[in-house]
Parts: sequence; structure tokens; C-alpha cells
Amino acid sequence: MTRSLGVGFIGSGFNAKFHMLGWTGVRDGDVRGVWSPNKKNAASAAAYAKQLDVGDAKPYKSITDMVADKDIDAIWVTGPNQARVENIEEIVQAVKSGKGDLKGIACEKPLARNVAEAKKVLALVKSVGLAHGYLENQVFAPHVERGRTLLWARGAATTGRPYLARAAEEHSGPHMPWFWQGKFQGGGVLNDMMCHSALVVRHLLTKPGEPLSTVKPVRVTGHIASLKWTRPTYAAKLKKQMGNEVDYTKTPSEDFASVVIEFETNEGTIALGEASTSWSFIGAGLRLSAELLGPEYSLAWNSLDTGLNLFFSREVKGKAGEDLVEKQNAEMGLMPVVPNEAVAYGYEAEDRHFCRVFRGKEEPRLTMEDGLDVVKVLMTAYQSAEQGKTINFPPKAIDQFVPQVAQGTWQPKR
Repeated sequence: MTRSLGVGFIGSGFNAKFHMLGWTGVRDGDVRGVWSPNKKNAASAAAYAKQLDVGDAKPYKSITDMVADKDIDAIWVTGPNQARVENIEEIVQAVKSGKGDLKGIACEKPLARNVAEAKKVLALVKSVGLAHGYLENQVFAPHVERGRTLLWARGAATTGRPYLARAAEEHSGPHMPWFWQGKFQGGGVLNDMMCHSALVVRHLLTKPGEPLSTVKPVRVTGHIASLKWTRPTYAAKLKKQMGNEVDYTKTPSEDFASVVIEFETNEGTIALGEASTSWSFIGAGLRLSAELLGPEYSLAWNSLDTGLNLFFSREVKGKAGEDLVEKQNAEMGLMPVVPNEAVAYGYEAEDRHFCRVFRGKEEPRLTMEDGLDVVKVLMTAYQSAEQGKTINFPPKAIDQFVPQVAQGTWQPKR
């Protein structure tokens, strides 16, 4: 391609706009379109892209119309989980019918709500021979990437490969009602955020330049709990904020999850990945963290160790917001500030990478096959949590498994 990649977004919400923020550092692509089932939101997101000067974006009446536009070369799928299969089906049908021609599709995490849906998404995309990518921003976070590269080049090269990785993502809860509902989202915090952490630990344990398949999951132990949002006071607060359908006295989702993944390396050794995720964390705001440990070295990252802090006394009063950090919980006191979250969390780097992939300049670091593997791990973790035991990976009939949380039948222990 001689011109920049023209990218169209499916979805117009928080995630799509985070990608657009990161796009200010992308030279190989421009945001040229947005589709959303809500026309007003699509127009708003397109205007936001123009405001950021990341592309002459416009709203589209349908996904098919966006695919058919010659200015659109690739699609970023960032809509709600429950619409994933439907959205991909429309893209693929538009391509198969000759209405449009694309260079590739990039899909936001998780690839789907369960293994059956994830396999369907992958099969659909493969049926039209399109290049594909799995959008996992934390793998591209600068601190993760630089630390991993240095530890493998200096520590592992001289004293042996790393054997323990840890990752966590914690905040006070999602923005939109559908995230809180298992039937739409596919689960709770394990499905929503463990997709990040489970892949980060595997990524850290994988030697740079080698495929993830050199570090294979063999056993998974998962645990889920509702620590905060099923307490009567908070269940009532959540219902008031998100609407009557989000009733955690009747159909709760887990707000805390942990998993231990035992990996077998290509050298035949064992490595461990520990991950935890939470919607019940209270701090300044979103906190991402990671560790990597080997025989004579270690890595540690905490996204709230920003190097920039502001202090506001109780006399400084203002509206609640997220101008200091994502999922911000306070507007006074000593507050860490993440100056450029789209860069710090990896959005800029991943969007730059996949634009270059779809222009034929790089090989994809993550594909939908990797996204499918992540869903398999998540579903195994749910099985483990439900059965109260460690499960060999991959378990039988994982394709048919749907978590109790997604079925609306899960009840937490009191």
C-alpha cells in the first residue's frame, strides 16, 4: 500500500476511544470510520477522532457500508462481547459477497465469551482468508516490553530462563451495564480482565522472538468470589448506577478472580504464572502490575508508580472524573497521574503494530489463534473454580462449556 491504512471501528465507546487516543502515535494508519448500533454514539466517536486529528472519520449506517467503502482497509472490532459473532458475521458476509475488500481484522479482548464462540469467530475470518490480529494492549505496554527484553537478554542469557511470572489488573468496576451482566459479557471479572493477565504471564515467560507455543499451559487452578458487590449496600448502589437489570442480589458476577497456570517450557521445565483481577479494588484508580522472576533477576511494574503526583486539599472541590487516571476513585489528596494512559497501557504500540501488519510490514505478534487459546484458559479457570480443583489443560469438552456466571446460576459463598 502506498497510502496509510484506512481503519474503521466497530464500537464507539470507552475502548474505541482509548484506541483513538493512542492513534496520535500511529503513522501507518488513519481512523476513517465508526459504526455503532447507536447512530448518535457513532457520530460522536467519529467527531472525537477528527478532534484528535487521527483521521477524517465518519459514521456509517451499517457495518456492510463501512466494509464496502474503498477508504476502509481494515476493521478494529471493539464492540460489546455479546455482539462479537454477529459483527464478525456481517464483516465476512460483506467480503464474501464482493461488497468490500479488506486487508485485515483486529479484534479486541476477549475474542469471544466462550470457546465455541471463539472458534466460530476464527473460522469465519479464516473463511475469507483475511489477516487477523488479537488486540491485547498490556503485552505491548512499554514497561512490560522493555523489562522483558532486558531480563531475557541479560539475566536469562547468563543464569537461566525465568520460572515465575505474576500479573494483576485491579479497579473499582466497569463503566457500562453490560459488563456487569454475565449473560452479555460471558462472565465476570475473570472473563473481562483475566484475558489480559493470563496472556501477560505467558508472554513474560516466553523468550522474545519465540512463539507462545514454546510455553504450553498444562494445568490450571482458578478461584472466583464476590467480595464487594453482593453486599446489600453495594448491590443497591450498583443497581442505582447501572439500572434494574444489574441486580447482584439475584444474578451476580464474580468481582475477584485468581488463577495459577502451570506451564511446560520447550526445554521440558516447569514455569508458573500467577494472576489476579478485581472489580473490588479501591485505590487511586486502575492499577496494572507485573513481575517476572528468574534464578538471579527480577522485574517489577506498577502502573501507578508514575513519577508524577498531585495534591489537592479538601478545599479543592470539583466534579468526579478520570482526568488523572482511568477508573479514578477520588479528586482530592495525594493522587498519582498517568500522563499518557494510551501509551502506558500499550494501546499506541499495539495499534501501530497491527497497522504495519496489515500493510505487510511486520508479522503479527498476536493472532486470533492466540485469542482462542486465551479463551480456553479462561474457561478452564472457570471450570476449576466451579469444581474446586486443579484441571489439566485443555480439559475435555471445553468447547461446550459455559460458566455458571454466564448462565445466571452462580451464587457466591457468603
